[in-house]
Amino acid sequence: MLIDLLSPFFDAHNWHQAIMTADGWTIIISIVILESLLSVDNAVVLAAKTSTLNDPKKQQHALFAGLWSAFILRLLVIVFATYFIKIWQIKVLGALYLVYLSIDYFYKRKHPKQAIKKSKQNQTPHSFVLIVLELEMINFFFSIDSVLASVAISPNPVIVLIGGIVGILAVRFIANALMKLIHIMPEIEPMAYILIILIAIKLFMEIPAINIKISSSLFALMMGVVALVTYLFHRYRHL
Repeated sequence: MLIDLLSPFFDAHNWHQAIMTADGWTIIISIVILESLLSVDNAVVLAAKTSTLNDPKKQQHALFAGLWSAFILRLLVIVFATYFIKIWQIKVLGALYLVYLSIDYFYKRKHPKQAIKKSKQNQTPHSFVLIVLELEMINFFFSIDSVLASVAISPNPVIVLIGGIVGILAVRFIANALMKLIHIMPEIEPMAYILIILIAIKLFMEIPAINIKISSSLFALMMGVVALVTYLFHRYRHL
């Protein structure tokens, strides 16, 4: 079982496809962009959780623990996801979960007062240990979201691994810049969840009963088209 899980990461063909081909880098960049867009809110949640600690040093230690746990959990989720996503029932469940994420996001946009009220209820002081445990749980669920979306874009585990790690680093270093960009162009955030719906459709279409496969490079092109339409829509709204 362990050999089956790890063997794709030691496959020379997977590495060659990931780092020696234009398609590989195109998909990696697409995953990094999607990961960054989806993780901005996640970074804000982590910062909000640690802010409940009164001691600045404890806040730094909690964020440091959250950063390393994000790496470790992301690696574990990638290993298992790339193996189990081959099972068509898992693809159906994954597609349904991604659709739920998008519906939940757009529902909260439609009912912002309820979302704000819930977040305020959760902003109660906690001990350092409880905060770290919360960060672990948050990172775990964030990992499932982003890895599931990445695996749906590319079945190559090496591409997903590289994209996921670079995505984590990117979010940690450019979170503020992304927040400013979203403030300038707010259409970017809903665009990310529209992409999630497209990813869910891609996953569902690949089940044996339908068996329609969309290549990773074609899907990357579709992401680019969605991004271009989003930009044009933004420009149209601000004419």
